[in-house]
Amino acid sequence: MPHRSLIAAFVSAQLLLSGAAFAQAAPPLTRDNGAAVGDNQNSQTAGADGPVLLQDVHLIQKLQRFDRERIPERVVHARGTGAHGSFVVTGDISRYTRAKVFQPGTTTPVFVRFSTVIHGNHSPETLRDPRGFATKFYTSEGNWDLVGNNLPVFFIRDAIKFPDMVHSLKPSPDTNVQDPARVFDFFSHVPEATQMLTRVYSDYGTPRSYREMDGNGVHAYKLVDDQGGYVYVKFHWDSRQGEHNLSGAQIASVQGRDFNHLSNDLMKAIERGDYPKWDLYVQILKPDQLDQFAFNPLDATKVWTGVPEVKVGTMTLDRNPANIFQETEQAAFAPANLVPGIEPSEDRLLQGRMFSYADTQLYRVGTNVNQLPINAPKVAVNSNNQDGEHNSGARTGKVNYEPSRIQPKPQSDAARYSALPLSGATQQARIAKTLNFRQAGEFYRSLSADERKSLIANLAGDLGQVRDETTMYTMLSYFHKADADYGTRLAQALKRDVAKVKSLSDALSD
Repeated sequence: MPHRSLIAAFVSAQLLLSGAAFAQAAPPLTRDNGAAVGDNQNSQTAGADGPVLLQDVHLIQKLQRFDRERIPERVVHARGTGAHGSFVVTGDISRYTRAKVFQPGTTTPVFVRFSTVIHGNHSPETLRDPRGFATKFYTSEGNWDLVGNNLPVFFIRDAIKFPDMVHSLKPSPDTNVQDPARVFDFFSHVPEATQMLTRVYSDYGTPRSYREMDGNGVHAYKLVDDQGGYVYVKFHWDSRQGEHNLSGAQIASVQGRDFNHLSNDLMKAIERGDYPKWDLYVQILKPDQLDQFAFNPLDATKVWTGVPEVKVGTMTLDRNPANIFQETEQAAFAPANLVPGIEPSEDRLLQGRMFSYADTQLYRVGTNVNQLPINAPKVAVNSNNQDGEHNSGARTGKVNYEPSRIQPKPQSDAARYSALPLSGATQQARIAKTLNFRQAGEFYRSLSADERKSLIANLAGDLGQVRDETTMYTMLSYFHKADADYGTRLAQALKRDVAKVKSLSDALSD
């Protein structure tokens, strides 16, 4: 045999041996119980031409698991993208709160889920929508979820309107098509939505990337100190990448190239080591300052104009999920996930979300949703909650109640809620200071000429589909009340009577 043939034969033999070793080393395909699978290509049958046998447990399990791959889609915030990172405290607000997450120098691991709000799980990310910005802080005292949006305000101020609002924004039940006539029919009865509608229909309703948008807690919260004293705060994530949005003309171009542009941009940036950063700021009000405003500062449809921001720290996202379903889709955020030193305010929308979000996750993911790795706190859980579906907890012992002398579970005085002074009687009435339109006008006037032009075009495109003239003129009067130029230009774009719009606007009170 020639020398070259000997070498070739030797190499071939080595490759065969290494291939066999690799095949031997590779873990076998198994069923969920760990048992090896003998044939993953052919079902068991009764003879060559007979029916498939029920005893083919591998076939049955594959089909069972495939049938159950999807958990119920989120009603809102269905389309999401997540990333891991950390939050480092660089400022000092420790005099306001005992929460360890805000003590100087503290580093806390985080998971952030960005999302669209109204549209479904596989909808184009170019669609006009508020964007969710939810952050889970795995603090040394348990998990804290700051669940907010890219815009600083919301459509409504009372949670009792939330199901109706979402129903109006979702596809019509008789056609399964989203209908602007339904949207504006609802909002023509909700004047406090004027500011949020103005922001959504501006280019801020179509961000260029998740990295290039701010985040806001939207609601007022309380920071509580060691003595039980508290201040009201609003949280704001300021993007170090700057805020950049898509104009109407750019949307079609981007969607044609990539309707997953937000998800792809974030994942690719992290992959190449271009880690996005946000600085966290808080606005602070003492309880006796709440009455000094023309609006109610606990109203989620308002921004705190003129209240300075204090920098707290910086968040960096530096790791993509290894499994989107396990980490991003099973991630369960709820404003009810609080830690000592951070409490909800009396914001009526937040009060409803405290129940609704946690309840949604129990329904959507399961009773023991917080035992999943993405949701589990980094500290030990020592509750008396037990059993339920998918329980992988490690509760032991004979005592599953409290109080007990057999196995005491002391409470922490430092974790007690602050005390809120109360007066008056129970009621069902709107807040006293509504100020429904002023801030919408202030936002409109803050926009550049091009941004105002884009806003008018975006809003006219949807509002122009409304056929009910009462709804049409009601909405136009709201925008005119916010700013006369705003309402006039919109009425002109829709070829409506400007004088009638002005007359209706004049009859409105702020």
